[in-house]
Amino acid sequence: MSAHLWIFLTLFAVVMQTVRTAGQKHLSAHMDPVAATLVRFLFGLPFATAYVLAVSRWYQAALPQTNATFWIFAVIASVTQVVATALLIYLFSLRNFAVGTTYARTEAFLTALVGALIFGELITLPGWTAILVSVSGVVVLTIARSQIEAITLVQRLWNPAAAVGLASGLCFALASLSLRRASLSLEINNFQLSAGMTLVTMVTIQTAMTASYVVIKDARQFAAMFQHWRACLFVGLTSALGSIGWFTAMTLERAAYVKALGQVEFVFALGVSTFFFRERSNALELSAMALIAAGVLVLVLAG
Repeated sequence: MSAHLWIFLTLFAVVMQTVRTAGQKHLSAHMDPVAATLVRFLFGLPFATAYVLAVSRWYQAALPQTNATFWIFAVIASVTQVVATALLIYLFSLRNFAVGTTYARTEAFLTALVGALIFGELITLPGWTAILVSVSGVVVLTIARSQIEAITLVQRLWNPAAAVGLASGLCFALASLSLRRASLSLEINNFQLSAGMTLVTMVTIQTAMTASYVVIKDARQFAAMFQHWRACLFVGLTSALGSIGWFTAMTLERAAYVKALGQVEFVFALGVSTFFFRERSNALELSAMALIAAGVLVLVLAG
């Protein structure tokens, strides 16, 4: 059970992320994208802090002592995650955002590649197979949903939107790998406490970053948050729960494997639209779902 705990944590994180996204979409009708992003951090911080204190009390363990390595990678992870989110939002203002979004879906592959080349996280052959198959499925699904042809992606390889999409995926990859390195640098036996400490540190940094931007850009957004405080609390809670799942899973297992398994979210979304909302899926979408499912199955067996 403990050997596969990262699988259950990842699936839990996927569910919470899906719910949080729905909440943020609701808030986006009342505030700008950056303010909606700030809600995730600002209202999630109290829940994340409460979790760390509860874990510390439960195990009767003091909060871990930080070090230079921890702070370096925590800052890198915090900044790259915010930049990645900003780039993803920027994609929607570009004419060819569908192409860019498709390239952004290569995040799991980029995590594996950067992890192997820079962070020394070696991936087994079955692991690479699972990642490539699942990423292929996500890309095919994005193409199907965006109604763009595969040849268009090749023709627009150096399109600005494609570059932004790849940059976003790369930043998300760096964020995942860096937060794992930060958590492991604490060198304590309690993986929950090390992951929680990393989470609280990152969310604090990200809250300061996004709050400063909102204050300078449009401080009136805070009034909108106060007006919709219930929805903000919901987003904060689900964001904290999802992050607890992601951070703990990435402390236990290589970030590339966690990210690859996390792509099962696309299967969930397609399944919900097909079985609950009776939306008909075409052959390309069903093929993509099969690829993602096959990749996840190989990943779980390899893991």
